[in-house]
Amino acid sequence: MLMLLALHLVAAALAPALVHRWGRWAFLPLAVAPASAFGWALGYADTVREGRAVVEAYPWVPELGIELALRVTTLSWLLVLLVGGIGALVLVYCVRYFDADEPGLGRFAAVFVGFAGAMLGVVLADDLLLLYVCWELTSVFSYLLIAHHPEQQASRRSANQALLVTTLGGLVMLVGFVMLGQHAGTYRWSEIAARPPPPGGYLGIAVVLILVGALSKSAIFPTSFWLPAAMAAPTPVSAYLHAAAMVKAGVYLVALLAPVYAEVGPWRPVIYVTGIVTVLAGGWAALRQVDLKLLLAYGTVSQLGLLVVLVGAGTPDAALAGVAMLVGHALFKAALFLVVGIVDRRAGTRDLTVLSGLWRRMPLVCATAVLAAASMAGVTPLLGFVAKEAILGAFRGDPPLLAALLLGAVLTTAYSARFVRGAFAGRPPPREATPTRPVETVLLAPAALLAVAGLVLGVLAGPVGETLAGYPRLFGSIAHPLTFVPASGLVLGLSALAQVGGLLLFALRTPVGAVQARLRAPFDGDTAYQVLSRGFDRFAVALTGATQRGSLPQYLGVILFALVLVLGGALLRGPWPDRIGVSGNPLQAVVGVVLGVAAVLTVRARSRLTAVILAGVTGYCTAVLFVLHGAPDLALAQFLAETVTIVIFVLVLRRLPARFSVRPLRRSRWTRLALGVAVGAVVTAMAVAATGARRAPPVSAEFPGPALSFGYGRNVVNVTLVDIRAWDTMGEIAVLVVAATGVASLIFQRRRGPDRPRRDDLPPPPGAERVWLRAGPTLRTRRRSIVFEVVVRLIFHTVVLFSIFLLFSGHNAPGGGFVGGLVAGLALAVRYLAGGRHELDQAAPVDAGMLLGVGLFVSVGTGLLAMSTGGEVLRSSLLEPELPLVGELHLVTSIFFDIGVYLVVVGLVLDILRSLGAEVDRQIEVEDEPGTGLRTDRPAGPARQAAAGAGAPDAPGGTDSESAGTDSESAGTDSGVAGTEGRR
Repeated sequence: MLMLLALHLVAAALAPALVHRWGRWAFLPLAVAPASAFGWALGYADTVREGRAVVEAYPWVPELGIELALRVTTLSWLLVLLVGGIGALVLVYCVRYFDADEPGLGRFAAVFVGFAGAMLGVVLADDLLLLYVCWELTSVFSYLLIAHHPEQQASRRSANQALLVTTLGGLVMLVGFVMLGQHAGTYRWSEIAARPPPPGGYLGIAVVLILVGALSKSAIFPTSFWLPAAMAAPTPVSAYLHAAAMVKAGVYLVALLAPVYAEVGPWRPVIYVTGIVTVLAGGWAALRQVDLKLLLAYGTVSQLGLLVVLVGAGTPDAALAGVAMLVGHALFKAALFLVVGIVDRRAGTRDLTVLSGLWRRMPLVCATAVLAAASMAGVTPLLGFVAKEAILGAFRGDPPLLAALLLGAVLTTAYSARFVRGAFAGRPPPREATPTRPVETVLLAPAALLAVAGLVLGVLAGPVGETLAGYPRLFGSIAHPLTFVPASGLVLGLSALAQVGGLLLFALRTPVGAVQARLRAPFDGDTAYQVLSRGFDRFAVALTGATQRGSLPQYLGVILFALVLVLGGALLRGPWPDRIGVSGNPLQAVVGVVLGVAAVLTVRARSRLTAVILAGVTGYCTAVLFVLHGAPDLALAQFLAETVTIVIFVLVLRRLPARFSVRPLRRSRWTRLALGVAVGAVVTAMAVAATGARRAPPVSAEFPGPALSFGYGRNVVNVTLVDIRAWDTMGEIAVLVVAATGVASLIFQRRRGPDRPRRDDLPPPPGAERVWLRAGPTLRTRRRSIVFEVVVRLIFHTVVLFSIFLLFSGHNAPGGGFVGGLVAGLALAVRYLAGGRHELDQAAPVDAGMLLGVGLFVSVGTGLLAMSTGGEVLRSSLLEPELPLVGELHLVTSIFFDIGVYLVVVGLVLDILRSLGAEVDRQIEVEDEPGTGLRTDRPAGPARQAAAGAGAPDAPGGTDSESAGTDSESAGTDSGVAGTEGRR
């Protein structure tokens, strides 16, 4: 069974390429996937007939006890036949239904096959959570199929409506699944059915929640409106999803649960009320439709209500009638939809007030339609008649239900006659639609096969009933087996009454239409949906306008206020430690005082640069506290991260005013001060309470042993990051990649790679002057610092080598990939500070995005490599090869994971330096070009620098700011980074 699902996945993945190569003929090989499911099910027919189940189970999430549990019994076997067989025929039908130049045909084919696989997963799943995953996949695929023509507003609207209704119902159903699984102690449906939990109010609520999802999926009242709207989809989609497959998912789920929960209190009231209302409302609406697809759509709604009543009744005869009707409905309704597609494509319209005389021009299509419509109306000896007889016999002991179902049969006969006459009969219309070309065999054969199958299975009603008897026997013994021979007595009379009443209702269509026009409800389900949607839209706009005002202080204030309110309220109850210890190291008190003073001065600072430096002091003090507590790894990482953060802040400050604004006013200042003090108090109390709440020894106390025996390292911190909690580190570096991409996307207006300097920006030829940094001469003379360039030239390579040393030594000493990457990033930052953006490109002539991607790939590849050798994901191994002249080498495979972390961190810093540094420099230069009204601020080439050195006026260049009111030059910004502070 798992191979069947995998086959659909592979076919869906290959579909676009096959369609690109073979065009619409690619639907033929794609039909092999659902046809394989049909053939597989036929192979297990004897097993199902004997009442045995086919079971497969594969581990999925062992920690949660979740498996890929697949199980086939009579009910699921029947659905596999329908999903696979009808899916294959519809794909064959697509070969001629679509034009050769149909846009998006590859995408359509892939989604269609993917939907078939998801629906197959729904009926095969024995685990409720797996069933829910496949259930939601069908909703997503259905959305994509309905919206096949995204340029049409009706397609977009219908797709959104179907997705919203079915997904909301699915979420409610998920809650019911979780309640049921937790109540039963397992999510395997076969185990729940074998040992159902005791009834009660809890179970009743869970069952109702599950029914909400099932009924919304099958378009049962009050969610019936989405199915007719979904007719905006291409006809093959309607024939498969909305007649044979997706809408059957809700019916299938009701039938699956009925043997166990039909006796639960709210089950039958919910099933009967919603089902009967759907039967009558859908049939009544079908009588007034002039679009053939809408007529069939409302008829489908009516019959889905009938199916829900049958399979949810909880009696063996009703269940037998339900599975018979399930097969009959899938056959005749899919055939009729395919016929409508033929009529639409060949006659150019689906309007039954325009169509006339098609039976003469398309006799075979007409015969197919008549055969399928007769089965829908319940004419003997078709399968529809067999199912109708079984229905009337199953409910003859319940007069109210019998009367409602009989009225539904009358409506079905009436709209069946309306369909046949409207599509094929001859009459004088306003204009006659004429087929433009003959109907190909490939287009007609699928519909004809489905219609003939309804006739053959009707004649073979006895064997069909015996094959399907395994499901109704779950309710008890069957009193009335299936037969195509007309019954006698009450059932026969009621069947005849339904036929006569339906034909009479059709004959009186004109007065009936007048009555319908007067009785048409001013407020239906679709109107209610639109009203609710508009209401939610208005509410969303009002809420967004009230809360999302673009004020960062407001957002932070709300978050911090919630923290104080919720967490502070919880902390009032403790627990508190018996005694609070005070550090015996006086240096900690000194550092704490410095940290507190720096924090207070930070919030009182008026200059942005001053605030950044003081905030950095608080970070450095925290790192010192780590040192005093004996945590050198944390201290080293904190020092480096704080330094990189200050560099980033300084880069950003170039685009901000030098000072904070006069706001906030005095009142808001005191409010923010009070909030800050409250947050500090709450966080402090949380730390104290956390120490008092510990009742067990910390898990980290056991880390040194596994770190040495499994991680092969003595540095517990690094081993934890790359071995014990490698998945956490994997997530963190993925976040770093996303953050770098986000920063670059906000800043870059062009490619993210290194920027090659112009010819006049290149350094002078050798011997002209001493060049310490290759791109140093691109800076203006007054902005260059030769001492800085010399120092950077001397230490850059040493710092990079030191970062590599930290990378490789981190497994046994302080260091690691993260720390090493920060050191290398700071080396690049210093190179940029000394020589500008061109110097940064000389130091790192690689694309930052490539570094990020390679680093993430290396880290992920390390885990996959461990799997390929038979180990667990991200499990380290010790390699001790003998190398010539070196001897035995102690190599732990987690070093490759750390190398990936190193590359990601270097790529992040490089991306930030290029976006917030070099790219902002370039944008400033472009803004200040001559003709813009601003001072030109373009890097000076060697010729301009020589002119400046000879006493000529300073040529415009560099990226420093000389705007009035700024102190960028006096703030030590000769480095070329902060020289434009205060420009804006």
